[in-house]
Amino acid sequence: MKKYCSVTDHYDALVRENDDPARDAPHLREYMNRWDGEPFLRALALSSTESVLEIGVGTGRLALRAAPLCGRFTGIDLSSEAIARAKENLAAFRPRLICADFLHFPFRETFDVIYSSLTFFHIRNKKRAIKKAFGLLNPGGKFVLSVEKQQRRRLVCGDRTLKLYPDDREKTSKRLLRAGFCLHEVFETPFAVVFAAERPT
Repeated sequence: MKKYCSVTDHYDALVRENDDPARDAPHLREYMNRWDGEPFLRALALSSTESVLEIGVGTGRLALRAAPLCGRFTGIDLSSEAIARAKENLAAFRPRLICADFLHFPFRETFDVIYSSLTFFHIRNKKRAIKKAFGLLNPGGKFVLSVEKQQRRRLVCGDRTLKLYPDDREKTSKRLLRAGFCLHEVFETPFAVVFAAERPT
């Protein structure tokens, strides 16, 4: 049987190898924007009074663009190495950064906006993750989710292989609706499908 690397070990190793997407060169940032560039940020529609949670904050690649636009920013990630680097990268915005599993962390606050990109293919229990996001939103709050189009079941990076749980456009839409969300918009970027949903007031 194939031995897979854990998600935590993989992202810890990436940071130790100095692979930090928050510090990418411009051509690499442009490549990453094919998942969650300007259309994704527009869907967030952030304001300076809002509290925001990013699921899978990593080293802060997306947070560097979102944190300046909101009132209070929180990021959660499994990787302690990524969180440590995110603290450096995001120091100017004084974020709350949590090293924990989103599905199990006992949040004591709710949020106006929750978003996630390039993270849900690591989550097996997607129904539970979506329901938890719904429960953590204030009434009228937004959930914006970018999922990869490619239906990969594993990710190979050097000598490390990770098991992936690909996302299906139709199933994701149904999960969002069943959780109680109003699905306002679904659109595609070159590499992803983006879902913009809202918790009803």
